[in-house]
Amino acid sequence: MHAAQSGTLFIVATPIGNLADLSPRALETLRQADAVCAEDTRHTRQLLAHFGIERPLLALHEHNEGEIAERIVARLLNGESLALVSDAGTPLVSDPGFRLVRAARAAGVRVSPVPGPSALIAALSVAGLPSDRFAFEGFLPAKASARREQLAALAGETRTLVFYESAHRIAESLADLRAAFGDERPAVVARELTKLFETVLDGTLAQLQAKVEADANQRKGEFAIVVQGAGDDEGAKIAEGRRIYALLNEHLPPSTAAKLAAEISGAPRKALYGQGG
Repeated sequence: MHAAQSGTLFIVATPIGNLADLSPRALETLRQADAVCAEDTRHTRQLLAHFGIERPLLALHEHNEGEIAERIVARLLNGESLALVSDAGTPLVSDPGFRLVRAARAAGVRVSPVPGPSALIAALSVAGLPSDRFAFEGFLPAKASARREQLAALAGETRTLVFYESAHRIAESLADLRAAFGDERPAVVARELTKLFETVLDGTLAQLQAKVEADANQRKGEFAIVVQGAGDDEGAKIAEGRRIYALLNEHLPPSTAAKLAAEISGAPRKALYGQGG
């Protein structure tokens, strides 16, 4: 069918915890959709059941998105209107969906957002850190070496940084953030946003690591970590440290080069690893 007769793909934000956050428009869209594309059909079926909605569900996750997108686009071109949801929050933000959206747009299908909850924006809104410019980094790598390398590369970033983290890695990630960005960098740990045990902790990275390690409850749930960007002085120190490290690394073992470069520049030693070598 010609795209002018096609249906619409609605990108529907769903609650990140509190079910009252599902907007009236989102409810109506889900009720009227011919089918709902869901990251986890069991999870979404429970959400729909809570609101008394019965719709056919299609599983669309990172492992099948490439192959199923074409079939979904064919249904849209045939006049059906479909809704895409993720397990929580706004689809495509650290969730599957961009391949489907890209395929639908390429086919001339209308793609329409039904905006709503997002843990990223919710965390920024309560952090009390600069939010006029920010960078979202999603989940840090699970492997420690890859995580530390990524954080070292971000240590001089002047925009506020937002990360997602899981309960079983929050303590390790805070330790690595502290090592890469320094003890005194202001940050916020937002836990279980909109849920019963919501907490928002602020302080320096050193203080936050201590708070989380001292309280087992602060290591449960889902986390967003908001970290203030490097100040001009801090960014300059890191840039200078990396320049020195690159020169020393040609003549010394990496660990020695990093230690000396950190002492000379005042930059956190971990922020210099993997740079220029």
